[in-house]
Amino acid sequence: MRTSTLAAWAAIALTAPAWAKLPPLSDEAKAKAAEAAAKTAWAAKADAYKVCQIEDRLAKEYHANVKDAPQPLPTPACADPGPTPVADKPIEASEAHSPPGKATSPPSTNATSAELTGGPKK
Repeated sequence: MRTSTLAAWAAIALTAPAWAKLPPLSDEAKAKAAEAAAKTAWAAKADAYKVCQIEDRLAKEYHANVKDAPQPLPTPACADPGPTPVADKPIEASEAHSPPGKATSPPSTNATSAELTGGPKK
């Protein structure tokens, strides 16, 4: 019984910092969270649209190829989610690295300079 009580107190002591009140989010963090939520919602709608298109295509193929297929039920048209609500950052703003510059020396090979330049060997 003593070890279970000790384990309970240890668990309380370790989880107490998690119960502490967190500071409120900054405006920038709120904007990022709203942007992420909008992207996630749009992605879900886009996925549902793709699934709807695939289901319609499969149903048409099924009814075209099966002789005893029942008549298709009328279904609503697939709803296109439209363009993304939040534009992606351009490459320059996304902190992507620039491509490397031109090489200043040829790569390491066993070819002679004549073979590399296409001229006669001196």
